[in-house]
Amino acid sequence: MCEELGFERLLDEEGFFARLLGRAPSGAGREPLYGPDLPVVLLTGGPGMGKGRLLRAVRDRFAAKVPLIHLDCASPVYADRADPEPGARSAATEALVEVARRLCSWQGTGGSFAFPRFFAGVAMIATGVAEGTPEAVATEAERYEGLAQKQRMRGLVTGDFWRGVLRGTIRNLLTTLSGQAFETYSAAVSNALVDALFERVAPRGREELERIYGAYPGAADQPRIGLRILAADFRAGGEAREVAESFLFRALREDLEAAYASTSGWLRRVGRPGLLLDHAESPLGEQMLRAVLTDRRAGQRDRVVIVGTARRFDGGAFLHGGLPAQEVTPPAEYRPADGAPPAWSRRTDAGADRAPLAEGVLLLRMPLLTGDQLRRETVRRQQRAEPEGGTNRRRIDAAVARLSGGRPHTVIRLAEAAAGFRMPADANDRDILDAPLPLPGLPGDDAPEHPVAEVLLRELILDQLPVRLPTEHHAHWLDLLTHLSVAHDTECADVLLRHHQSGHVHHLTAHHVSQLLTDTGWPSCERHFIGDFGLRQLLVHRLYGLRPGGAAWYADHHLLRDHYERRAVGEGGVQGDGASAHGAPADGNSSVGASAGGASAIGNSADGASADRNRADGTSTDRAFRSLTAHRMNHHLVSGGADDVVSHLAATLPGRPREWCADLLEIAQAPYPGGADARRDRAQGLVAADGPPLRRTVDQLLHAVWLCEERTRPTGKETARTLAKLLDLLSIMDFEGAGRLSRTATDWSGLAENEQPLLRCTCTEQLRRRR
Repeated sequence: MCEELGFERLLDEEGFFARLLGRAPSGAGREPLYGPDLPVVLLTGGPGMGKGRLLRAVRDRFAAKVPLIHLDCASPVYADRADPEPGARSAATEALVEVARRLCSWQGTGGSFAFPRFFAGVAMIATGVAEGTPEAVATEAERYEGLAQKQRMRGLVTGDFWRGVLRGTIRNLLTTLSGQAFETYSAAVSNALVDALFERVAPRGREELERIYGAYPGAADQPRIGLRILAADFRAGGEAREVAESFLFRALREDLEAAYASTSGWLRRVGRPGLLLDHAESPLGEQMLRAVLTDRRAGQRDRVVIVGTARRFDGGAFLHGGLPAQEVTPPAEYRPADGAPPAWSRRTDAGADRAPLAEGVLLLRMPLLTGDQLRRETVRRQQRAEPEGGTNRRRIDAAVARLSGGRPHTVIRLAEAAAGFRMPADANDRDILDAPLPLPGLPGDDAPEHPVAEVLLRELILDQLPVRLPTEHHAHWLDLLTHLSVAHDTECADVLLRHHQSGHVHHLTAHHVSQLLTDTGWPSCERHFIGDFGLRQLLVHRLYGLRPGGAAWYADHHLLRDHYERRAVGEGGVQGDGASAHGAPADGNSSVGASAGGASAIGNSADGASADRNRADGTSTDRAFRSLTAHRMNHHLVSGGADDVVSHLAATLPGRPREWCADLLEIAQAPYPGGADARRDRAQGLVAADGPPLRRTVDQLLHAVWLCEERTRPTGKETARTLAKLLDLLSIMDFEGAGRLSRTATDWSGLAENEQPLLRCTCTEQLRRRR
């Protein structure tokens, strides 16, 4: 159930994968999508979006019906296997050998596969063994002999590539050189191995070897030369080795294609074989994707379905040929919610062979859970009947929805932790993050429990570090992100980073962190440096708990408050108190609600496509506030300076109601610190406040708006009525422009009643769309 949550339509009998593989989970045939030129399908989405879970579900559903190999490209096992003979093996060759070995034992329709073309190449790189003797080369080459041909079946003509069984042939031929002195990588050993490969090959097989290895770069249609160059390139390492490894991948796919294209294969085999590459953003995965995309762009055709994962929204920077983000043409994409998969074809114009690799890709956008799916998952995990008419369950549903944003993994973990949890009265959604959760993967009732926030941060951050994060920053990456949870733009992010890396030799800048977040698949937001709402709440929660009494929280906010106070003084006082820098209407007839609440240019899709592209060119996270004063007041508000902020707002309201409302929304767009929350009582006037009516009313309004802008608790009709009442009170007071607040009262209360943000930005807009 958990593995298929949110993917049911993709996996069903008529779903995308049934058509891509040409066979349904039941075994029924399906008209295959695309072909004979196939796109590489990349599942795109950041941590917790279920890319690996979907690949496992595809494997489990379809692997009994079509040859389907699941490969974890981030596993260290391949490098470990290569380590004993680094001159004759690599992580890439060990991964390819594993694919071939698994398919050699395929027991489904059509029977097992053989890989004679691939075998010839890996046998040649065996000449790079450290010892270099004929016996050592023979021993290394014999690791692969089982790949060369299928086991013979009585009464069935198999059409063998090789004449007879290979076992012993290579050793017999190489040992004729025994007793002679050889240098490492001796040409005599290499020549003897080439002779051994061609000695027992059938005429048809010899033609195939000539066709394939004669096409190796520099071979000039001479297969023996091609095999020798392949071995030399592999020994050379670096880019030359990658050329050799990519060619071996081509040979493996050629073997698969031959198994289907032959007369017997056409009669006996159904569907398409597939290779599922989990963690394909890793160096090994990217190398394999690059190899197949380059071959297909050059005209190589095979029927192997390649499905990989990609954290970045654009599929990966390597697909776009180094073009700046603003010049990238997005690859074709498929959103499951759109219904039928899109048509796909490769361009055929004169420049097609030089087109970016993205032309050969189809991006499958990983779906967020719908509200109904989310509610079903939380209900399914409830441990007992709910009292009070299900009030607690509804509150938990709302908290899980807001904190997860529909991100499947977060939904699953939060729903599991909340199964026996009761939300405190007047709770903040973040209270649920302290719910205990047994450590995943540990069986039994005695498995230790940890707060679900801790589990999620380990799984979403520590277990999925950015691929290009330098090793020296691994140990404190989570701590840096935790402090950056209070940052809004690159300037305040850099202030925090300089402070918290002051004792380090190597420093990350805000630009570096922004790039790493984008590479890892986290969306960006024009008003929040950590652009994913749910991740930001996890980090804010952790920040408050880093030191007793929220000391780390207050220290970071004080640092930023003081920075912007110095900036404001240095630049001559309050900046930007005129029209909004984020697009507020300039004409005086526009409503205050529209100018403040709709100030941000959203224009982004629900999954953050535009935001990700903006972050990549460094433009989306700069200057999140209209003025330095508003930015300073924001950090002062959430670090204990509410009374000072009220005094500032009361003093700056007369004569500038439109700009003042925009300032108020920006100041109040902040998380509330841990501990008792008195905002609701203060907003309703239940907490005594000093000063004249204007100041007291502004005090209440600030706390009402803060409740709406935090987005981690329901607002609803009560808060909407409070907003309307307070703004109406201000609108009849005796100061210049007061009457213009009456329209704002209508606009803001309508938004609050419908749980919509008053000040929109990319991440709150996404949150609204998931409801």
